[in-house]
Amino acid sequence: MSDGTRPPFHPVPEGRLGRLLRLGGMTTGVLGSAAAAGLGQMARGRRPSLAGAFLTPAIAARVAQDLGRMRGAAMKLGQMLSMDPGLVLPDEMTALLAALRADAPPMPPKQLQTVLNAEWGQGWYGRFPRFDLRPFAAASIGQVHRATAPDGRLLAIKVQYPGVRASIDSDLDNVAALLRLPGLLPRGLDLAPLLAEARRQLHHEADYALEARNLQAFRGLLADSGRYVLPEPVPDLSTSNVLAMTYIDSQPMEALATAPQALRDRLAADLIDLCLNELFTFGLMQTDPNLANYRFDPQSGRVVLLDFGAVMPIDPALQRRFRRLLRVALGDDPAATRAALLEIGYFDPATAPRHQDLIQQMFEAAMVPLRQTTPFDFGRSPLLQTLRDMGLGMAGERDLAHVPPPATMFLHRKIGGIYLLAARLGARVALRPLVERFC
Repeated sequence: MSDGTRPPFHPVPEGRLGRLLRLGGMTTGVLGSAAAAGLGQMARGRRPSLAGAFLTPAIAARVAQDLGRMRGAAMKLGQMLSMDPGLVLPDEMTALLAALRADAPPMPPKQLQTVLNAEWGQGWYGRFPRFDLRPFAAASIGQVHRATAPDGRLLAIKVQYPGVRASIDSDLDNVAALLRLPGLLPRGLDLAPLLAEARRQLHHEADYALEARNLQAFRGLLADSGRYVLPEPVPDLSTSNVLAMTYIDSQPMEALATAPQALRDRLAADLIDLCLNELFTFGLMQTDPNLANYRFDPQSGRVVLLDFGAVMPIDPALQRRFRRLLRVALGDDPAATRAALLEIGYFDPATAPRHQDLIQQMFEAAMVPLRQTTPFDFGRSPLLQTLRDMGLGMAGERDLAHVPPPATMFLHRKIGGIYLLAARLGARVALRPLVERFC
């Protein structure tokens, strides 16, 4: 069914060779399009720009479509990098990858049946009073189906795309080769640490048995909070490629845009408090800020938390460094703040003083709402645009090649996602009382 609102089915390329050929075809097509764009620049009397030739709207659409149809690590890496805060990728590359945040096309029912035959055995369909063959969600690693269990429970069945786990390493290597084409990234930029962390996370996300354990761990950590509701894993239907959970009837957070201000403020504060607890108390953070992972349960008034594939442990030493950074920054001590930024690795001693200043200025701008005692208006504040402009300015510094530790990059993705959700809610939250508890 393709009615303009639901993506059509599209088979997932299986096997390393098939995926390699698809990525190779994409790269060849991009190179050909870039060459044509470069000739066009020359015909208009302009000196060809390699980055400009690669980062045209047509090429961006081609890459987004091809990576979206590939699914798996190729699409997931694009999503990760598209939420980079500006320290790694220039604006054009971020725009090229931004389309990958949309839903992926679901795999056809026949391919789904082949996957579930391998996981559950022949005849699995007859065990369910109801099993919707069209998924209600489709993302980079897998898709989710609604079903009714024999005991009457409503279930969400998450099914991994075939071949995704086996192709993670080769997908990442091929996409990394595309990113390393001359002119796309700042000179001397070393993507290796970020790619290594992305590789580790993707292998974890592709292990649904691990995700079930992560889900159970967060259910335990949040059991007494009374503010969050999480699905319950169903072990007898789950495998490393299938994750069965109880289905929670909920609605998107964006649907609350016209809800009472007090409700929107409370939900945003609950999400911010959760993020702070993950960093400073749990030492365990769900790092995928996709807005679809946060929903609202109208029956209980609680936040619904979904998708625990991307869970990152926070090293105790990093916790201490971030706590120190938060403490000195709240105290408005520029010298101590710079020392704390250096200790975490936002820059190193070899980073030019001018670039250290740029990074600290961006951090200081982000700290303004945390220092004020009055509620911060997420919906009206220009802070997000200010930080974006500052980040793009740094990305334009072609000799700014230092990349912060990967753990901080994924932390920034999470914080950025929570900020965006609070902005969508038009929430007003006094942030200082929330963060001071963790100093």
